[in-house]
Amino acid sequence: MASPQLAVNKIPEITNEPMKSYAPGSPERAALKAAIDDIQKNLPFEVPCIINGKPVKTGKLAKQTLPHDHATTLCTYHEADEATVAAAIDGALAAKSEWESMPWADRAAIFLKAAELVAGKYRYKIMAATMIGQGKNAWQAEIDSAAELADFLRFGVKFVSELYAVQPARNSPGAWNRTEYRPLEGFVLAVSPFNFTAIGGNLTAAPAMLGNVVVWKPSPAATYANYVCHQIFTEAGVPPGVIQFTPGPPPEVVAQCINHKLFAALHFTGSTHVFRKLWKDIAANVDVYRSYPRIVGETGGKNFHLVHKSAEIKNAVLQTIRGAFEYSGQKCSALSRAYISKSVWEGGFKDLLLSEVAKIKTGNQLEWETFVGPVINRVAFDKITGYIKKAKDAGGEILAGGSGDDSKGFFVQPTVILSKDPKSVTIVEEIFGPVLTLYVFDDADYEKIIDTIDETSEYGLTGSIFSSDRKALIFADNKLRNAAGNVYYNEKCTGAVVGQQPFGGARGSGTNDKAGSMSIFYRFVSARSIKENFVGLEDYVYPSNFA
Repeated sequence: MASPQLAVNKIPEITNEPMKSYAPGSPERAALKAAIDDIQKNLPFEVPCIINGKPVKTGKLAKQTLPHDHATTLCTYHEADEATVAAAIDGALAAKSEWESMPWADRAAIFLKAAELVAGKYRYKIMAATMIGQGKNAWQAEIDSAAELADFLRFGVKFVSELYAVQPARNSPGAWNRTEYRPLEGFVLAVSPFNFTAIGGNLTAAPAMLGNVVVWKPSPAATYANYVCHQIFTEAGVPPGVIQFTPGPPPEVVAQCINHKLFAALHFTGSTHVFRKLWKDIAANVDVYRSYPRIVGETGGKNFHLVHKSAEIKNAVLQTIRGAFEYSGQKCSALSRAYISKSVWEGGFKDLLLSEVAKIKTGNQLEWETFVGPVINRVAFDKITGYIKKAKDAGGEILAGGSGDDSKGFFVQPTVILSKDPKSVTIVEEIFGPVLTLYVFDDADYEKIIDTIDETSEYGLTGSIFSSDRKALIFADNKLRNAAGNVYYNEKCTGAVVGQQPFGGARGSGTNDKAGSMSIFYRFVSARSIKENFVGLEDYVYPSNFA
């Protein structure tokens, strides 16, 4: 039985998790290296499904291999079959009543504890799992699986507390109006991507904080790190059945969930193509469901930098390198197309960009000097190198990189392409790799190029404007209002921080429900208005009824 709510509790002060530097000789570098060594000496791991808090081994096995060493297996995981998914749904629904009835202070305490476990006890283990399994270097793992995951959990508690406090503005005499924020009727399906461990944690924790139950379908390429995340939730006190862990073939697991009568919501991060298909599938099933399902998704991006003639060149160049090539460009927010004014290009941008790109070390992400690691798998490698070939064939000039090596791992050199066509294939289509296409425009065509930026891509996720001319910046910002859900001034188009830059885009980039803010939590509740009358009627007629 849940404990009674005997107080209106004030949560602890919430701040962003401080990020560690991993500088040479630092204690965090030594601790991370020890965690990496521990995982490497114990390969491969066996990962079961987790149904109602218990491991389930279906015997249907798949492998998560290492992107930097594809002959090596990180884990062998048991794929959820039809019976396992059915048990996951049934178990989640059985756990729902007690979970949603638990006082908010107790649910909040569980996720605040999970954040402490991420930031402390499990920090280096989940970082090492992310680095080894998903190809991130130390800094990329730190900002993802340690800092951002802890931030999602802590700020989630803050935002839910603020949401619950949103109450009707007025009361009638002798009555009390109030609003309760019910969890959705049914279960939430969370489908998470490979590229951010923190997203897997947030796709499940955000609805669960509100009293929902969740069936989690992790990416095959992030299975082990997501399994560690689920272990953290369990240790923090998430009850059995509230978050069911069901790795497996995406089409089968997802289809079984969205065909269920009590499917209540999809919380998705992944490709635009898959998201659109799922939306259609859900729409086709609308007569099946008890309620209209909520659909929340963050998908692709074709993100831009616009460099005005007044831009500070060194900053624009260095921000461009980070935006395009951190984590091998495998971020939905990664820079993929840049528009450079001619005077800036000829005035030092080109030379500085190419000289700095030439210094980038590409290779094994576990080596401290590596800036660009592997791409995630064979499919990604072939797609990325295929786009580079398309650019060459179409007349694009390869200024840097342009090659790949898949003999041991899936490595693509950071590639810079100069295009004379503002609608060339690598400017228009999403690549999701370390490929940056540049277009140089005449200074006088600044207003025209802004229209081109807006019209070129189906996406609307992130973008940056570099200018020291406030009038030029304002003009571009207004014209590009719908081209990016997150826009940056004189800053790269990646790196949104929970609680600081709520993240998400519209158009082909998703539903723009802004992860890292209160707004996303509204999508996983169904509000109920309550009016309580304290004074009874003396008569049923109104004064206007009298003659």
